[in-house]
Amino acid sequence: MQYSSLDDFLARGQAHLAKGPIGLVFAEDQVELGSTLRHHLDAGFKSLVIFAPDDFKLPADVGERVVRVRYDVTGGDSYIAAVNAVIKAAAGQWLYYCFNAEYLFYPFIETRSVGEMLTYHAEERRDAMLSYVVDLYAGDLDAHPNAVHLEDAHMDKSGYYALARADPANHNHPKERQLDFFGGLRWRYEEHIPAARRKIDRISLFRCKDGLELRADHTFNDEEYNTYACPWHNNLTSAVVSFRTAKALKSNPGSMFDIHTFKWHNSTQFEWHSRQLLDLGLMEPGQWF
Repeated sequence: MQYSSLDDFLARGQAHLAKGPIGLVFAEDQVELGSTLRHHLDAGFKSLVIFAPDDFKLPADVGERVVRVRYDVTGGDSYIAAVNAVIKAAAGQWLYYCFNAEYLFYPFIETRSVGEMLTYHAEERRDAMLSYVVDLYAGDLDAHPNAVHLEDAHMDKSGYYALARADPANHNHPKERQLDFFGGLRWRYEEHIPAARRKIDRISLFRCKDGLELRADHTFNDEEYNTYACPWHNNLTSAVVSFRTAKALKSNPGSMFDIHTFKWHNSTQFEWHSRQLLDLGLMEPGQWF
């Protein structure tokens, strides 16, 4: 199915929002659009919606399996406005959002669907799930100048840290069960990254409800949605492995000529398997076995 605009999708596409989990993919360019969609289709999303301009081409094998909405985030259309509009139209459903060249991983993704995982998460009385955005980058930038290559993908195996999240409404005391997470390329190349965009935490998976709104810093206006766990024990967390930062650093004129390689002594080949992310502490299985 194709829709001419976000309003057209919301008016005629209610069937695609009737059963979750629902995935939203925002295309900033055409890099790895096909692999992004295939990965999330394989994860088991009931509906996968791609927001892209008309001139972005989709591979034939995925074009008929996804819902396409004409939308241009590079031309001024806000992904935040689109997510919030879908939230209002899909109350009660689990929603996920990402960008092209980003890939969701959660514990045991190789054998369990995203629906099975979220069913368990909901049984623990959780309505949102923290994700860490883990930067990926090509090991050989001479061969892959846009820093994107699936077979040559690398990641940082250390250098991640968290700071208390201050609450301006409470004399800047730390917020309960909330942290700001940092690391990866946004930390190593922070001189090229605006301060407001250096965090790597994102609430990528959440249950829609009336009044819920996504904010510009990837958090929500309901503070419980922004917590990493419930008060009683650790909960599931996930990871979104992403070429987005590397791609931006190698396309921005202010940084592209300063970076000849992203590899350093803490780089490791990404294995495209949840076990590696679990072993590195980049996601948490909680009580789920």
